[in-house]
Amino acid sequence: MPNPSTRSLLTIVCLFFLTACASGPDSDPSAKVNMHTITHQLDNQVSSKKSDQLFHFYKTWHHTPFRLGGTSRNGIDCSAFTQTAFSQLFHHQIPRTTALQSQVGREIAYKDRRFGDLVFFKTSFRTRHVGIYIDDNSFMHASTSKGVIISRIDSPYWSDAFWQIRRIE
Repeated sequence: MPNPSTRSLLTIVCLFFLTACASGPDSDPSAKVNMHTITHQLDNQVSSKKSDQLFHFYKTWHHTPFRLGGTSRNGIDCSAFTQTAFSQLFHHQIPRTTALQSQVGREIAYKDRRFGDLVFFKTSFRTRHVGIYIDDNSFMHASTSKGVIISRIDSPYWSDAFWQIRRIE
């Protein structure tokens, strides 16, 4: 039986992981995104190869369920999703957790956001969430309620929770 201080530490660590990547529902109709429109807009801003890769990546992961600590198509959390995307799409290795990802790269002003930036949210007092900015105020992420989806950063829920944008170069 662990001593009380060990139990307390284990409890704190468990609570951290339980809240590290929670995200709210995307039930707001304005949060719905048309992938065809985004792909067309991306073609105007980034190479068609990159937008094709992104579209294929999204189709591969779309609706993969959320699983805290998950790193596979059987279930994935938000930071594992962004880590996998950065590895496969951009050939960058980024840390595994949202907390560590929020410290890499450099912070970008909201008005300067662009394809491939990491978008961070504070969804509750202790909970952080991360996704990848696409374009047209849209971002890909692993939602706790709907799995891997695309949402609108300017929807009421996400705009209220917005924290920062970081660019990895």
